[in-house]
Amino acid sequence: MLDKKKIKEILETRFEKDIHTKVSEIPLPSSLKDNYKAAGRIRTAIENNEKIAIVGDYDVDGIVSSVILADFFDLLGVDFFVKIPNRFSDGYGLNPKILEEISGVKLIITVDNGISAVEAAEICKKKGIDLIITDHHMPPPVLPKAYAIINPKQSDCPFPNVEICGAEVAWYLVGALKDVCGVEYDMSNDLDLLVIAIIADMMELRDMNRVLVKLGIKKLNSSKRPAFFAIKNLYSKDKFEFDDISFLIAPLINSTGRMDDASLSYKFLRAKNYKSAKYFLDKIVDLNESRKDEEKTLYESSKALVSKDDEIIVAWGKNWHEGVIGIVASRLCKHYKKPAIVFSVDEHRAKGSARSVNKFDILKLIASQKELLLSFGGHKGAAGIVIESKNLPKFKEAINSSCFLQDLDGISPYADEILGEIDIKELDLELLDILEFFEPYGQKNPKPIFKIKNAVVSNIRMIGKEKNHIKITIEKNNVYKEALYFNYDFMPKEGDRVDLIASVIKNSFRNTITPEFVIKELCLAKN
Repeated sequence: MLDKKKIKEILETRFEKDIHTKVSEIPLPSSLKDNYKAAGRIRTAIENNEKIAIVGDYDVDGIVSSVILADFFDLLGVDFFVKIPNRFSDGYGLNPKILEEISGVKLIITVDNGISAVEAAEICKKKGIDLIITDHHMPPPVLPKAYAIINPKQSDCPFPNVEICGAEVAWYLVGALKDVCGVEYDMSNDLDLLVIAIIADMMELRDMNRVLVKLGIKKLNSSKRPAFFAIKNLYSKDKFEFDDISFLIAPLINSTGRMDDASLSYKFLRAKNYKSAKYFLDKIVDLNESRKDEEKTLYESSKALVSKDDEIIVAWGKNWHEGVIGIVASRLCKHYKKPAIVFSVDEHRAKGSARSVNKFDILKLIASQKELLLSFGGHKGAAGIVIESKNLPKFKEAINSSCFLQDLDGISPYADEILGEIDIKELDLELLDILEFFEPYGQKNPKPIFKIKNAVVSNIRMIGKEKNHIKITIEKNNVYKEALYFNYDFMPKEGDRVDLIASVIKNSFRNTITPEFVIKELCLAKN
């Protein structure tokens, strides 16, 4: 049974191997292979008045990367333009189609993409264009033939074994440029943006990322960027909390690339005054609402296709919106506690997005059926797939009878996060302080979740506009505590003895701070 002292000891062990625990200790720009080579080429371009193209990506990390580099280029007076590909008309990253739109440049810089752009790199070489790739995705066996490649995952890159996002790589390029161009520039200026990319791209919140996120949240709240003033005003925020980045800011920025064109979010973050920022934010909010509506429709449609016998959920529909199938797959995972793959089907092929639960390697499972696929890629937790539409039934049957499914046996979606069983009397303001000390929570530092066994339900209230949440009072050993259950899938009765898995939140209703449990799973007690 966990008490507060034991909880603190367990959480402290998560950071024992961290090397970079202060901003003064994080790796220098020189630790990234080709970083200064790239910076030297950019300085030459500036001195020769060459026009430079920046090619980004349509997710939060790619948009923020583009903004960080563009802001610094503005400071230097560089002649440049930014191209953020449109998910629907341009496809992903630097590709031959994008190059057709780029003319009159001798230098192209990619941010958050390009490590697999072998064909595009060949075209650049033939056209006499120098290509600088900044990326953080896993390099393929054959690298593009570029002037410089800045990617910490290159085997011969001396950067420490710390996972960083594309925006952090772009930030490090700015650090090298600052040096070679001999300009005064406070690198902390970008932390308000960097924190959003790190969290949105689900980087490990350990080591240097933990340092940058802690500083970044402070920087975000003191930022003079009109975009953040606009969000605060619209959503009545005095200050941004960590969860505001995950559940408010990042989804807003992401919605444009999912539903329309990510350049709208780029312009929003680069807005020079409040009026301009508010103009773009209004458009973004509309797109985000459309995203929610589309997501809700596809989620309900996909649920209707799920069989309880399926170990892996595979659902598809004609012309389902490609921008939201990944979110729908994530929601199916959470609801059914199983891996899920959702496809959007057109006349000839289906494009799918896969999400996994806990440690199950969804990419390994997908790769086992590669003879059925046109292409696939990703990592153990999430993947993308392209397949001929006619092969979808065969694919669904094959992965649901795969030998890899034995890896799913006994996996709880919360297995990595459960610290142990807690006595409910430990839920108090002191526990809140302990849990807040170890924030931010995320990858490799999951938010603590606790087991509570054999508690008695003493009160139940339906809450929420649609009455889809409940607030219950649980009692054990004459101690009573409140617990919220959002989108509940089991309704207990008063007097029931229950087992539950729950996290802890701080309820600040009417300026009164109360610690509460948030239920993840609830069932009748097993003993």
